[in-house]
Amino acid sequence: MHPSITSPRLFVPVPLAQGARTATSTAQAHHLGTVLRGARGDLVRLFNGVDGEWAARITTVRRDRCELEVEERLRGQEPEPDLWLAFAPLKRDATDLVAEKATELGAAALLPVLTERTVATRVNLDRMTSIATGAAEQCERLSVPRITAPMALPALLGSWPPGRVLVAALERQDAPLVRAATGPAALLVGPEGGFTGAELDLLGRHAFVVRASLGCRILRAETAAIVGLALLQASAGG
Repeated sequence: MHPSITSPRLFVPVPLAQGARTATSTAQAHHLGTVLRGARGDLVRLFNGVDGEWAARITTVRRDRCELEVEERLRGQEPEPDLWLAFAPLKRDATDLVAEKATELGAAALLPVLTERTVATRVNLDRMTSIATGAAEQCERLSVPRITAPMALPALLGSWPPGRVLVAALERQDAPLVRAATGPAALLVGPEGGFTGAELDLLGRHAFVVRASLGCRILRAETAAIVGLALLQASAGG
């Protein structure tokens, strides 16, 4: 018996294979047992970012723990767009929105970047990870984006991996619209108020940085992240 499309999906950071047994986190157990009123024998779907998606059956459910037995693979692991999002952290609700929508749009990594005009310099990585995980479970992608610790813009540029284009979304700049990337790419979105002149000069000194526009309108930072990722994701076919 296969789970239905409405069966709960859970990310579990453990190997998945037929006959394997695993336990959920406390929060997942609460959601399954208390919120969804799951019971022994119910089917759920599991994924771990490596082994595809699997059907599993609840064998034990309590308020703080739910145990599952993996039964069969439903989907193999599929390739996803190799797109990153580097963004200046915003106020909490806006940062939450960026993490959620970037996950839905297929971002493989979220990189908080500290700039001269960054408003929120403290980032709750646990919260961001939780939001990204929940979004991945809901949108049926097979992985959860990697989330890095905040890094200052000069340090980010200085450690940038070779072969990956960094598309800098710039406002009020003479730059072409975002175009399709031919390989691994990332989108860089600055803070409210944009990059400083010194930061623009710094970006211009790196050959892997491509200046780009998101159109004639001045977008909020969180909107720019969503629009830019959507354009890159669509061009990547993800």
